[in-house]
Amino acid sequence: MDDQPNPLSLPPEAPARRRSDRADRADRPGIEMPASAPVLPDFDVEEHRPPPGAPPPRWRWRSALRYLIFLVIALALILWLVLRSGPQAPPAGRFQTGGPMPVGTATAEKGDMPVSLSGLGTVTPLAMVTVKTQINGQLIEVAFKEGQMVNKGDFLAQIDPRPYQVALEQAEGQLAKDQAALKNAEVDLTRYKTLVAQNSVARQTLDTQAALVQQDRGVVQADQAQVDAQKLNLTYCRIVALVGGRVGLRQVDAGNYVQTSDPNGIVVITQLQPISAIFTLPEDNLPVVTRRFRGGATLPVTAFDRSGAAKLGTGRLDTIDNQIDTSTGTVKLRAVFDNPDQSLFPNQFVNIQLLVDTLKGAVLVPNAAIQRGAPGTFVYVVKPDETVAAQPVTLGPGDDQRIVVTKGLEPGQIVVIDGADRLKDGAKVRVTHNAPAAAAQPQGEGAGAAAPAAAQPSAAQPSAAAPSPAPAAAPPGAPANPPQRPDGQRRRSPE
Repeated sequence: MDDQPNPLSLPPEAPARRRSDRADRADRPGIEMPASAPVLPDFDVEEHRPPPGAPPPRWRWRSALRYLIFLVIALALILWLVLRSGPQAPPAGRFQTGGPMPVGTATAEKGDMPVSLSGLGTVTPLAMVTVKTQINGQLIEVAFKEGQMVNKGDFLAQIDPRPYQVALEQAEGQLAKDQAALKNAEVDLTRYKTLVAQNSVARQTLDTQAALVQQDRGVVQADQAQVDAQKLNLTYCRIVALVGGRVGLRQVDAGNYVQTSDPNGIVVITQLQPISAIFTLPEDNLPVVTRRFRGGATLPVTAFDRSGAAKLGTGRLDTIDNQIDTSTGTVKLRAVFDNPDQSLFPNQFVNIQLLVDTLKGAVLVPNAAIQRGAPGTFVYVVKPDETVAAQPVTLGPGDDQRIVVTKGLEPGQIVVIDGADRLKDGAKVRVTHNAPAAAAQPQGEGAGAAAPAAAQPSAAQPSAAAPSPAPAAAPPGAPANPPQRPDGQRRRSPE
């Protein structure tokens, strides 16, 4: 680009050519040069060159500036490559590659672990009665309110009793008539007995009179039954509650003519206290439940809502069904709840926790300490020299917070519960926080009594019966005691 000629400069032979062209045109006849045409001065090559000591042209300054810019860019690129290839500071924090790894730990401790079974159930009332009329008549009074709690024997409705009162009086009149006839026949029978003794009448007359007396007695008994039937109809005119419970919506209003053939009845009464829940368990869990149930143990049952967060009630196992459902491989069980606050409602879906047994003196660790890999289940045990060792363990029952280690771990050993994703056997660690495992409290079992409150799981732990309260804000799957992190250190998700 710098070697190209300037388009504004004239070549050396240009002035001579122009002078010769103008001379030729002037010598030709008939060609006149325009007077108004500008005449360019003739520049010689020597006249176009800059004088000595004059500044260089502008295009030379632009070319020098471009060279300078390219030089600066090349120096910056070389400097960046040199700085990049230099030594870098090792990353700090949980994912550092050099130095001890910061970890959170917990201590394995002894405690009691409740063994519970989970199932899905439906709240079922022990009694649900549809109140119907037992006689035909006009409903003249309704004495209950919808949703009212009633006791056994409370007055509910009244049917017009007048037709049945008239029928009762008629039956009583017929009874009085037949009783008089019976009394007359009995007097005649006594008289005939005296006459037969004196041989005044035939023996046949006495026998006929005795049969007549027996016939009149039967008529009197039938009349008495009619009187009792009409009295019973009068009793049916007054409708009372046969069970205690909650009254539902009214099916018929006062003034309507009710009949015994009405399918809906007058109202439905549902017993709420006590109430039961029917739930299912897999058939594989049936032997341990039946063994404890037949042994006379009272198995506590806890009911939670659909989400498993709110505890609805505490009861006991009442009975086990007599057969297994072959289509699902489950067996039905019934649990009874006192339901004092009426938190359990008929046909409500619930999550059931059945406490089967309690392991006493078991080794407990947080669930976050359990690792799974090629060797199976294992934990990272922190040694006194601040190194970790992968130690295989055998697991037992557990809950949302802790789990039982039946083999491979001793009480007092320190296990890693946070930061184990980047560890390996023999790695150097730095303990930032040591949270002791929360041991379960001993749990007693009283025969014939309901489950104690300590044996039931908290509202935030629906999957197992945890005797010790759990943190309310602990997310599912989080460690029981998360380690405290220094200020400014942010947790990063494992890669």
